[in-house]
Amino acid sequence: MAIVSVLQLALLGAVIWIIRSVYRRLTAKSCLDNLPSPPRKSYLFGNLPQLFSRHAWDFHKDIIRHYGPVTAVSGIFGKKVLYVFDPTALHNIVVKDQYIYEESPLFLQFNGIFFGEGLLSSLGEKHRHQRKILNPVFNINHMRHMTPIFYRITDKLRDAIAWQLKEGPEEIDMLNWMTRTALELIGQGGLGWSFDTLEKPELNPLAEHVKDLVPTVAPLFLLVRFIPFASRIGSPAFRRRVIEMFPNKLVRRALAISDALDQTSKEILRAKRAALAAGDEAVSEQIGEGKDIISVLLKAQMNASEEDKMPDNEILAHMSTFIFAGMETTSGALARILHKLSERQDIQAKLRQEITTARGDRANIPYDELVSLPYMEAVCRETLRLYVDSSYIACPLRNFHLTPLSYSPVTTLNRKTTQDIVMPLSTPVLGRDGRTITDIPLDKGTDLFIGVLGSNINPAIWGEDAEIFKPERWLSALPESLTEAHVPGVYSNLMTFLGGGRACIGFKFSQLEMKVVLSVLIQHFHFDLPDKVIYWNHAGVQYPTADRASERSELPLRVSLAKSA
Repeated sequence: MAIVSVLQLALLGAVIWIIRSVYRRLTAKSCLDNLPSPPRKSYLFGNLPQLFSRHAWDFHKDIIRHYGPVTAVSGIFGKKVLYVFDPTALHNIVVKDQYIYEESPLFLQFNGIFFGEGLLSSLGEKHRHQRKILNPVFNINHMRHMTPIFYRITDKLRDAIAWQLKEGPEEIDMLNWMTRTALELIGQGGLGWSFDTLEKPELNPLAEHVKDLVPTVAPLFLLVRFIPFASRIGSPAFRRRVIEMFPNKLVRRALAISDALDQTSKEILRAKRAALAAGDEAVSEQIGEGKDIISVLLKAQMNASEEDKMPDNEILAHMSTFIFAGMETTSGALARILHKLSERQDIQAKLRQEITTARGDRANIPYDELVSLPYMEAVCRETLRLYVDSSYIACPLRNFHLTPLSYSPVTTLNRKTTQDIVMPLSTPVLGRDGRTITDIPLDKGTDLFIGVLGSNINPAIWGEDAEIFKPERWLSALPESLTEAHVPGVYSNLMTFLGGGRACIGFKFSQLEMKVVLSVLIQHFHFDLPDKVIYWNHAGVQYPTADRASERSELPLRVSLAKSA
């Protein structure tokens, strides 16, 4: 009886809390009330189902086209959330006042649970310290050392696809191959570890875990809201035991995925440490030849001062992050490019000609020449501009999520103000009461979405053809309106890799991976569309399906040997 009474009291308390929260939301005045705002679809979830459904593309573009660079959308219980892609506002959010516009607690704690105490779950001085230690392993000289490793992996991919074509052209799921290749690229180049020989037809078990993370967590969006509260209950061991006993198979599956990432990272770290202890010869005999990111980091750690050394729990967190982010985002971006080249045979032919000429009679194109190929760069930039999946990992909830992932291909990123602040605008907007708004006073605790896609296709700065896939735009002078806007992105006037202190630390690594893979595949194979209609689902990490209704991630393309092979 006592237990029942306690449960009843707990339930009553929860109901009272919900009623009070709803009442406060409905009666509270917001600093965003006067901004243009689309009608909300739901009293409970506001515009969130429209923003984060699989089919959210039209809603995002409707905001961009009809509501402008600062819009108020409705969140849970009607709470106003700022949707912004005004260039001056973005500069203040991600650069000038970046420590006032912080990641939300939910975002940080969610990533802390899955990936540990790494870049995705740290703030302030700790985040700056982690980046200071990691930055040297992502410099250009280190990328040059990665290039031969990337080519060896991609040559194996080429041979595997060629084997599938021994009887002639075939329809091949290129997303499967891009996923496996991306995991092996980050495995060998990032961790000095091989996950996949690219010889067997099935995915590596770890790749299966990583691919399952997003769809496993997606249906749990209501439970995810309680992470900040639950993280304060009991010890870590107690919380783990509760999760193990939780009567939901998705929760237990999410725990298994997190464990697999953690255990794999620990196994790799033990092997790396053992090789370093055995001397330079043992290191050079490892996969990656001691040039991978983790080996370089561990060597630097040996000579670093105590205050600059990174504890093992943070190293493990970075390793888990690299595995997830490096696989999901790079594979998605490569799949997007192959799909666009299948749609635009003229662009595919022009790119193949550039690659063939640059390669000549050599086995591969050297690093400096590869990264300087103008049309290759134009195709990559245009894809990353139009089809962002931001290389900046958001909270990975695929079908519906309440806060967006940090490593690009996302359309929005979430921030919360830590104090009252006035946000300036580059272009005044007309308020709902008819007054002109030149800046927006934001209260402490205001939630906002950074409109990555909105910035990348903003017609006011990119021109009237902003939504058209046109690689040639990068081969001539960019519009003056774009250069004068001073978009604060770290890469090519784009917000795809974000900017400021939380910009994607691995964007050069990702670009090199993409260019190596494309230089080999486009040289040897011709890609064409299948009979099916490929649909790209809007998500924290976008993914293709063979039609709009399908739940299965795949990219079937018609593949044949190219004449230049």
